Amino acid sequence: MAKDFQELIIKALEIKAKYAETERKKWGLGEQMQGMMTDVGELAELVMAHEGYKEIGKIQEKLEHELSDLLYAVIVIADKTGVDLEKSFYKTMDDLEARINNKQ
Repeated sequence: MAKDFQELIIKALEIKAKYAETERKKWGLGEQMQGMMTDVGELAELVMAHEGYKEIGKIQEKLEHELSDLLYAVIVIADKTGVDLEKSFYKTMDDLEARINNKQ
């Protein structure tokens, strides 16, 4: 099921709103960032397992989950900081492409 970038953002923010209804203590930007850093650590372990340095079962399923968690966190942080993630993503990709093209 292909979805466009905005649909991913909308879905993530809908889920964040549902979480907000059940959180004992509201997550601010700092808490969201700390949660994301925890996910980065978990992803690092999974990448090590993927590369054969650790033994972890269901590695592909766990990689998919952690990468999706990180995408969710990035979307929420972008929303909380007023960043138009879609616009900035494409601008950054254009900048990187121009940098690569200038090196050739």
